[in-house]
Amino acid sequence: MIYTITFNPSIDYVIKVENFKPGAVNRVVSEQKYPGGKGINVSRVLNNFEVKNKALGFIGGFTGQFIKDSLQSEGIYTDFIEVSEDTRINVKLNSNEETEINGAGPTIKEEDLNKLFEKIEALTSDDYLVLAGNVQKSLPVNIYSLIQEKCASKKVKVVVDTTGEALTSTLKYNPLLIKPNNHELSEIFNVEITNREEIIHYAQRLREMGAQNVIISMAGEGALLICNEGVYHASAPKGTVKNSVGAGDSLIAGFLAKYSQTSNIVEAFQWGAASGSATAFSMDLCEKEYVEELITQVNITKL
Repeated sequence: MIYTITFNPSIDYVIKVENFKPGAVNRVVSEQKYPGGKGINVSRVLNNFEVKNKALGFIGGFTGQFIKDSLQSEGIYTDFIEVSEDTRINVKLNSNEETEINGAGPTIKEEDLNKLFEKIEALTSDDYLVLAGNVQKSLPVNIYSLIQEKCASKKVKVVVDTTGEALTSTLKYNPLLIKPNNHELSEIFNVEITNREEIIHYAQRLREMGAQNVIISMAGEGALLICNEGVYHASAPKGTVKNSVGAGDSLIAGFLAKYSQTSNIVEAFQWGAASGSATAFSMDLCEKEYVEELITQVNITKL
């Protein structure tokens, strides 16, 4: 089973306003509400691939119930822990320019966190666990590494998608996959990276620090996979970018959907790259049929 954890889910309230004017009454032209959060995005894309998975995390109040109901209506298994404060709402305003207003999220108490630990301790070597996104200030800064420590003895296959120290602190537990982009890679090592060779060099350092596989996403320039078999480049298919939200989460989901079935790291990389692009070219998260359409445009080259 593949499990995802979203510590700070959200309702993503996306509204479109013509010629937004601050300080005035503005009329909404269109609106959508989506269950949001990086782990939830991974769960939704896996579900689009008909891959069984379960979404874990913390929800609260009527907003949390909306997220739970939305996911279950799509056929996604959930096992959320309910907290006393409401799940946050993130507002994404599309007008002459894009504006985002993100909520802070609820406080997670120690007893809530212990409930999550109990669920994690039940996982086995047959399971995958996706740790994705930022976490609330009420949680320990090393929460990802604490979870990985619990997973290590069970040989749970862990995927980590976060940044900075939260990422590097997990490497000693040998995550199956990490996925920083080229800008996050620069921030990790506090350097300016200007070319592909430097990206590969610093990605190799992440492997030396413990990551089994590293994927570096580079937007329109495709992606790089650094693994035991070598270094591979995936070309980016052609298309019009409509949505930047969830492309990285879709890459992870596409990768896991294929890897969990075949254990072929390079093939999984190709499907991940196609999934990330399919979401970028869609208004919502990618559908399986569109990924299958784009897969032939993703050329894998061993460097």
